[in-house]
Amino acid sequence: MNPLKSGTLDLALLAALQDQPRYGLDILRHVNDRSGGLFDLKEGSLYPALHRLVKAGWVDSDWQPSDRGGAPRKVYHLTSEGRAALHAKRQEWQTLRGALDALLTRALPRRSA
Repeated sequence: MNPLKSGTLDLALLAALQDQPRYGLDILRHVNDRSGGLFDLKEGSLYPALHRLVKAGWVDSDWQPSDRGGAPRKVYHLTSEGRAALHAKRQEWQTLRGALDALLTRALPRRSA
């Protein structure tokens, strides 16, 4: 994952959990599908990032029975602090996106021959 994408990984994971709790591979699929494959998130990046979010108090987890009768799954969900972090990070992203849009759409000076 390139640095720009890794800088947005926390936001992507928090957003993936905003509507419902998810287990790890479901989070991975959700992020990859919703990003059109741009993130190309792998388990090796996912689980350390989830651990970091749990340590920050933004995400919590619990074990739930598998819906397919298999082994229990660790399911992750946002905490109230995580919802606040998602809101703050979304605001930061919108500010950054607005600044970049302004820079990218500004007319370039014409070169004289």
